[in-house]
This record gives sequence, structure tokens and C-alpha cells, in this order.
Amino acid sequence: MTPEPFIPPPHALLALTEAHRAIVEMLSLRLSSKALDKAPRGDGHPVMILPGFLGADGYNTRFRRYLTKLGYAVHGWGLGRNLGPREGVLEGLQERICSLSDRYGGPVSLVGHSLGGIFARELAREFPDRVRQVISLGSPFGEGRLTASYPSRLFMALNPIDELPVEERNLHVVPPVPTTAIYSRGDGVVNWQTTLQRDGHEFSESIEVRGSHCGMTLNPTVWFLVADRLAQEHGSWQPFQRRSWAGLLYPATQA
Repeated sequence: MTPEPFIPPPHALLALTEAHRAIVEMLSLRLSSKALDKAPRGDGHPVMILPGFLGADGYNTRFRRYLTKLGYAVHGWGLGRNLGPREGVLEGLQERICSLSDRYGGPVSLVGHSLGGIFARELAREFPDRVRQVISLGSPFGEGRLTASYPSRLFMALNPIDELPVEERNLHVVPPVPTTAIYSRGDGVVNWQTTLQRDGHEFSESIEVRGSHCGMTLNPTVWFLVADRLAQEHGSWQPFQRRSWAGLLYPATQA
């Protein structure tokens, strides 16, 4: 087996300023309320938000309320604190995606922050007919992720590598559904290079935002971007268009 490349974690300055930058992003939500209200409206389809490592549904409450206001049937993951693929978690996610899909009579859009995005991608890989699209927020699914993240030692202590599913080795492979990877070069928790979708397909893209890792679900530019991606008609996915002002907020996109 070819060893994964070594990718270092983010610069220490980014890590040390994570909390402060996340607070600024949260405060900027109030100033951005009028712009956020202009986001495309939803069609009522189900959306599930999956929290990051050590996070729970409570951390994403404001984000879920916003998407609900836009017209989506929004749900948390309902599995408590995200400590990794521990016993019962994968089975619980499988049951939840099938339950929501059956309840609403159609596929579910999955939005996952960090580790939650990795779970979302794997659900889409396993149940492509039940997943409408996947949007990951700062999720380290790329090769080299085990050295590129500050929390990786804690994650591995809680989830020994010899107990992880075999699919863990192929997390970088794009799921067979429309896939958007949102990343930030200012990420102070995981190296942003591992959050890009490389070698994707015609329905995948990577979009850069400005901000922290912990503030991804509190960042107004992320909220607007997710709303834009969710608003696409089922079966008519198109890549994000960086027109005029959008280039200031979203510095780069990669297909």
C-alpha cells in the first residue's frame, strides 16, 4: 500500500486565533441579516446537518434555523456528541437517512461540518439514491489528513485505526452525487489542502471562503453559499458562479 503524503497541520498562528475569529464570524451574522434574507428560497426538501468532531446538534442551531426559514425541512443528526465512528454511530446514521428519505418521499441533502462532512460523503457513497447532494464544510477527507489536523491524535485515541472501516482509506474519492467542498485557507484546525475535492467528477466542486474552521457554521458567507447550493433543482446541478461581488467573498473555485 502506498503511504499517504505528509501534510503538516495549519500554522500555529491560525490555530491560536481560531476562537477569536469564530466569534467575529458569529457577530457578523447580525450585520449580514439583510443580505442573508436575499438568499434563494428552498423547495421544502429534507436537509440534515451533521456536526464536526466533538460537536453536537446544539452547535448548529442557528444554522439550522436559517435554512428552515428559507423553506427546507431541516434536521440535526440526532446522535449526540460526534466522537467519531464509534459503536452504533454508522448504523444510526444509516437508519436516519433512510427514515428521512422515506418520510419526505425523496433524497436528502447532507451538510456536514468537518468530521460530519466525512460522514455525509460516506452516506452518499452507500446510499446514492437517498442523497440529493453533499456539502462539506472544512472536512479533511483528502490524503494526508491524519497528519494535517490538530485533533487527529485525540480522534485516533478514541477511534483506533485498526478498528476503522476499510473505506477510511478511500475517503478522498468523490461520492457518486453532486458534491461541494467548502474550504478556507484560514482554517486553523485542519490543513485546507486536505479539504479540497481533487480528481472529482462533473458534478463536484471546491469553493473557497474566508474564515476559520470552528466558525464554518457561524459564517454568513458560508450560510449564503450553502443556501445557493441547496436551491438547485434536483437533477439540474450546476457549479457555483462567481459573478462580480462573489469573487470578493469566495476567492476561488475549483471543479
